[in-house]
Amino acid sequence: MQIHILAVGKLKERYWAEAAQAYLKRLSFYADVYLDEVPDQPVPKTPSPGERDGVLAAEGEALLGRIKDRDWVTALTLDGRRWTSEQFAEQWQGWMSRGAARYVFVVGGTLGLHFRVTRRADALWSLSPLTFPHQMARVIVLEQLYRAFQILRGGTYHR
Repeated sequence: MQIHILAVGKLKERYWAEAAQAYLKRLSFYADVYLDEVPDQPVPKTPSPGERDGVLAAEGEALLGRIKDRDWVTALTLDGRRWTSEQFAEQWQGWMSRGAARYVFVVGGTLGLHFRVTRRADALWSLSPLTFPHQMARVIVLEQLYRAFQILRGGTYHR
């Protein structure tokens, strides 16, 4: 099984990259997990609606270009479902039972995700009503995937 965290922009800060690597290492016991990044578009300080749409469309096209037809796609968005860690583990178990070759979690850029990306998604997930840096969101997704595997296998991490 492959899990791809598909995100806009790079992990620039060393501490986020190190945290992501720590969870990638932990997850390697359960699946092949990859961080896949597309370039973020420059966002003007006060973008007009047209500029916002242009940034979202360009980032959306780059993201959609990395998604395959048979991928199971979960987009992270404020409009998505919110789960406890236990509920997410149940969701994850259900998604895995679909037998997809790749499970893709999409994290947008500064402005979020283009509607075409959320429309392509099989599931929409909101981590919280709080706003997180997008770099942190990647780490949270990795951590929650690791926690879900631990919950499903009765591991001690979640206790």
